[in-house]
Amino acid sequence: MENKDRRLPENFSVFPLGNKNDAYAQYFIGQSYLQLLTKERLVTANVTFEPGCRNNWHIHHKGGQILLVTAGRGYYQEWGKPARELHPGDVVDIPPEVKHWHGAAPDSWFAHIAIEVPAEGASNEWCEPVTDAEYGNLK
Repeated sequence: MENKDRRLPENFSVFPLGNKNDAYAQYFIGQSYLQLLTKERLVTANVTFEPGCRNNWHIHHKGGQILLVTAGRGYYQEWGKPARELHPGDVVDIPPEVKHWHGAAPDSWFAHIAIEVPAEGASNEWCEPVTDAEYGNLK
């Protein structure tokens, strides 16, 4: 059942919500928020997703990414594999060159700390959106 109340629950996360993620909005379905936590030596950010929000399929070249789930309920999926439901305390270690997406469940806000694993020549490649049909198949 879709959550019609789009208000962020009180005390949702110990990390700040941040601003609307306008810089990357073209790579998301739905509204996300971004709060950079560190920028030097290691880029870390609190990313918060409204219910139903997810990012496009994407690939981290060379460095990979680590997600530390802090609040809500969401999903992570690698290309060709079933989606994994995520809850606070879950850690997702995404190796370089793995096509994947992550985002909120249809009925829950979701937040994670995203850590970009540093590597020489690291880059991100944004791919196609996660279709409504793919997203609708989540359990």
